[in-house]
Amino acid sequence: MPEGPAPAPVIQRLRVRYAKRGRLRFTSHRDISRAVERAVRRAGIPVAFSAGFTPHPKISYTGAAATGVASEAEYLEIGLTETRDPARVRADLDAALPDGLDIVDVVAAGQAKTSALADRLEASEWRVRLDGVRETDAAGAVAAFLDAPTIEVERLTKKGRRRFDVRAAVSALEVETLAPEPDRRAAEAADVPCAILRMVVRHTTPAVRPDDILTGLRQVADPAPPSPPLVTRLAQGPLDAVTGELADPLELDRGTRPGRETVPPSGDDAVTARGPAPTQSDPAAGADVAGARS
Repeated sequence: MPEGPAPAPVIQRLRVRYAKRGRLRFTSHRDISRAVERAVRRAGIPVAFSAGFTPHPKISYTGAAATGVASEAEYLEIGLTETRDPARVRADLDAALPDGLDIVDVVAAGQAKTSALADRLEASEWRVRLDGVRETDAAGAVAAFLDAPTIEVERLTKKGRRRFDVRAAVSALEVETLAPEPDRRAAEAADVPCAILRMVVRHTTPAVRPDDILTGLRQVADPAPPSPPLVTRLAQGPLDAVTGELADPLELDRGTRPGRETVPPSGDDAVTARGPAPTQSDPAAGADVAGARS
């Protein structure tokens, strides 16, 4: 059977940071990828396609957060057949996506010598809200966790049940003081305790997730919340072994093009890597990814 024409080559690669907020945190990764593909078409972005009988747009994801987890730092890469201004792509793509999938930053990938984006994502910073847990109880559990040399948990994986050490993956774990929320009634604030955990977790194999850390905390203490925790990824990137802080994984790409500035986020997109987490909301979010902003 004769082959069709070869697809247009990739001329430019754009690396995109996006956020998954509000009800969209309940949306599966497959539905999010479909929403991104629709948005790329609506925005008129000249995406490249793979060869073969069923060509697919050259959009790759790395380090995607699990369903039910909010995130301020998800990453994807798009291959384009034409050169486009990253700032313009950011604005057009953000306008074509549904509310809750928000484009935070877009940069052009550097030269071939720069590392792959996936290789730069060495760790994640997480914020875990535990409603119904007192800060003092959470602090005691955190102290016991950090004092333990190893903490093994068991989880069902694709290869069956597996035990692994979660303590070694934790670079930082602390209890944050809860700031007052303007939309929370005074009675709720007075009657319902709440603890906020901040953790930096290395990307390991098998992957250690925030719920694995909570399982480990329950082994050394018992800070089990009466309601499901609200988990938000705040950042991903290279981990500084000295400071324990995460760097911006896109900074290397910006550095290859001196003098070029990116357009700063505005409105709902102006959320830093340590910004506020989305509020917990209705899980009926599947249909939301089908619509775009009006």
